[in-house]
Amino acid sequence: MYQYQSPEDRKYVNTLINSAKKEAEAFLNLKHTAERSDGIIPVKYRELMSIAVALTTQCAYCIESHIENAVKAGATKEELAETVFIASAIRAGGAVGNGLLAMKIFEETTGKVSNT
Repeated sequence: MYQYQSPEDRKYVNTLINSAKKEAEAFLNLKHTAERSDGIIPVKYRELMSIAVALTTQCAYCIESHIENAVKAGATKEELAETVFIASAIRAGGAVGNGLLAMKIFEETTGKVSNT
């Protein structure tokens, strides 16, 4: 049986990169640009934003690496905790926003318009 998202999976990084070199190069360039230290936004805030995105996309590797980077940049446990809850609220808000779309599609599909 497979174990998903194990730290040992990192041994496949070169296999993935070498199997799609052009795409990997583009991705890595974007990643390095987003994580640069010479931007207007300080590194700590870039990393906290990256953690929020990683939490919503549920990428365990991203969560791990960006928390490590954020700690190195001076992020506190309290800042991390706030980031977790902000990301949670935004993700929940996205579900409500898509819920509005669901109601619209329902009404368009059934022809039943509700004022409630």
